[in-house]
Amino acid sequence: MASILGAFIGLDREYRTKAAGFRTHFLVALGSALFMIISVHGFDYLPKDQMTLRMDPARIAAQVVTGIGFIGAGTILLNKNVIRGLTTAAGLWVTAAIGMACGVGMFALASVCTILVIICFEAFNRPLKKMREKQNQQPNNDETEEETEE
Repeated sequence: MASILGAFIGLDREYRTKAAGFRTHFLVALGSALFMIISVHGFDYLPKDQMTLRMDPARIAAQVVTGIGFIGAGTILLNKNVIRGLTTAAGLWVTAAIGMACGVGMFALASVCTILVIICFEAFNRPLKKMREKQNQQPNNDETEEETEE
């Protein structure tokens, strides 16, 4: 389930030719789910004596978030005062959370979040693109000042 939901998000990113596309989102969701399954069920064979062993499934979840942070940081670029890849990094972050939700059996929550992510990427894309086009059509005050000085 996690892979399917991650793939849906990845398809949108692949369609838009972003750095992290179908395979990346698929793998992030799958890996996150696997880590959560391991953290919840992977140590069932160990003795339950609390004096000898303390287990906290949240520890692995926290490490997944940290790892995704490193992957996300690798997608963010700063070029001539323009930041690129921030949405891709956020998409990977939420895809990991969706995978983790699937890993602990919260399929409905993961499905709703996937739909919300796709709505965010798709529904807001056109209005934001129009806003950027309008902004680019307006003359830049710095350029007009430079032209008048010459």
